Parts: sequence; structure tokens; C-alpha cells
Amino acid sequence: MYIATISSPKGLPDMNSIDLIIFDCDGVLVDSEIIASEVEAELLTEAGYPISTEEMAERFAGMTWHNTLLAIEKEADIPFSAQLLTKNEAILDKRLASDVQLIDGVKPVLAQLTLPHCICSNSTSKRLTMMLTKVGIKDHFGTHIYSARDLGEDRVKPKPDIFLHGAKQFGVEPSRVLVIEDSVHGIHGATAAGMRVVGFTGASHTYPSHADKLTEAGAETVISRMSALPGVIAALSEWSETLIA
Repeated sequence: MYIATISSPKGLPDMNSIDLIIFDCDGVLVDSEIIASEVEAELLTEAGYPISTEEMAERFAGMTWHNTLLAIEKEADIPFSAQLLTKNEAILDKRLASDVQLIDGVKPVLAQLTLPHCICSNSTSKRLTMMLTKVGIKDHFGTHIYSARDLGEDRVKPKPDIFLHGAKQFGVEPSRVLVIEDSVHGIHGATAAGMRVVGFTGASHTYPSHADKLTEAGAETVISRMSALPGVIAALSEWSETLIA
């Protein structure tokens, strides 16, 4: 038995056990979940379902607005108007275009990363383009930005479809994919796809039990700073090589 320690010229290992990195977008690359939680909490409170920004982030981060409304309607027996769907989208797009910021440490990590990588998100392609352009990393990912909405409204996270779609674009087996996710719903989707997951709690919508919930959902480890990701990728790869050897 041995531990493989193979370093790349840029400091990241040449990882035989991990062939693709999939990033979620909201709450992982861009600090957008807190903005969405603020807008959605305000709209829900106005509609007769009082909820704080903090509770909104803890319970519904990673879910589409449509599925959030369906879940609340089922739980509280409150019918929401169809206009609430479009109203939220318009307000949120305006807020994101004005206020969304890049998560600290993302650009240096992307610059180091030698493995193929892509984005798999529940956000629409239009919103992804807007946010990633604003924070200056859209060109880095090129065409490898995938929206679950493009597959169908019934195929969004926590279903595994978008993750499987991302892996298919690179011809990589799901077991050799590492996903970076900030939400329980996203982790459920990634693990259902048969992928490994690193949880991330470095965005503004994090809460005290965030890391514990991500671990319980299936994350192998959880990081609170993006700068920790290269070391974690290396460690997870070495751990896999140890098991194989």
C-alpha cells in the first residue's frame, strides 16, 4: 500500500482519481444566495408567509423559486399567485445585476486548477451569463456553463440530471467527478449522481449549522474558504489512490 504524491507544475496534483471538477454557481462562485434570500423572504412575508432572510437561506438555498413556492404551499396550505413567480424573477435579476459579487479567492483557485472544470447550476442560462460576466469569470468557463433549466423545469437539483449532463460533456464517469456545493439540495443531487462532494460555507448566506448539514447530506469534507480547495482536492485524490493501491 502506498500514497501517491504527484505534483503538477502549477502546484496541484495530477489526479488520476478525479477527472473533472463541477462547481455550483450561486453561493460557490458568486455571492448571490444571500441576495436571493433577501428578495424571496420579503416577497413571501408580503404574501402572508412571514419568514426571515436567515431562515430562507437555511431552508431553501439551492432550490428554484418555483419549487420553493410549491414546498411552502404544501407545508402551509397557502396558495400563491402566479404573478409571484415573475415578480421575484424581475426583482432578483435587477438586484443581482447591481449587487452580486465574486466569492473571495475564486479567481486564484481557477487560475491554479489544471483539471477540466465546469459549472452546473439551477439558475437560468441568462442569469448565469449576467452574473458571471459581471464578476469577470465567464470567459474562463467558456461554453462549459450548464443550466438545469435548459434540461427542463422538472430536472433541476436536487435531481442529479444536471450533474450527469456536465460529466457527459467531458466523457467522465460520475465516480471520477468532484462537485463543489453550498446547499443540501445540491449535495443530494450530486450524491444521487454518484459523485463525490466538497461542501462550501464561505458565502454570506452561511449559518451556524451549515457545515454539519452539508456533511450529513453527503459532503466528504467542508471548507469555508475557497483558497482551501486546491489542498482538499489533492488530499481527496491521495486518499483515493491509497484505497486503490
